[in-house]
Amino acid sequence: MRTSHAGTAAVPASGPGGDDQAAPPSPTARVSSGVRTRSQHQRRKRIVQAAAALASRGGVEAMQMRTVAERAGVALGTLYRYFPSKMDLVVAVVGEEIDLLENSIERRPPSAETAAGRGVDVLMRATRGLMREPELADALIRSLIIAQVEVPFGDRMAGLLLRVSGNGLTLETASEEQFALAGSLAGVWVNELLEMLRGRRTYEQIQRRIEIAAERLLADFDDRDDRDDSDA
Repeated sequence: MRTSHAGTAAVPASGPGGDDQAAPPSPTARVSSGVRTRSQHQRRKRIVQAAAALASRGGVEAMQMRTVAERAGVALGTLYRYFPSKMDLVVAVVGEEIDLLENSIERRPPSAETAAGRGVDVLMRATRGLMREPELADALIRSLIIAQVEVPFGDRMAGLLLRVSGNGLTLETASEEQFALAGSLAGVWVNELLEMLRGRRTYEQIQRRIEIAAERLLADFDDRDDRDDSDA
């Protein structure tokens, strides 16, 4: 995305050594830049919301770039500057859904005593959120499975599980094994969600299967918490 440098042109100034120095941006230029950034953020958000609304009614097939642009009230060229392909747009919609989940977790953190219980809370909360728009959920999950672009969905879900189940673990502080276990649980959830979208699982069946998987995969997380308590 190109950015304008209007209002920030350098003016000659003689420094102590006689060298020319560029004057810092004026307050007016900084305000203009902030307004432009907010405008770009709002435009991007409108595009993502328009794409999600179309996908919720007709799947990814309904996310035609021209239709998205018209619904968002932007030029087609503007849309392509933000999202060069439909898959980039799908990834952005998924990211928006994960943002909503993370906000929900921050407002109301899981209160279960065990790592498995907290992990189940996160995943079932995500399930309920996605199933409010089942066609959108189906379209997004299927698209991510066949995605030809780098998709951070799995890593973000694994990171969220690490943070909640591991009491503050991050992708940087978790061991390779812990990351693999959290990622495996996220993978189980995605597969079970697809089965429910296809009518092969009920919500209750998914919850029970997630509980079983979480109890096995996150068992060592509770042992870590016990060790940390004993060291304190």
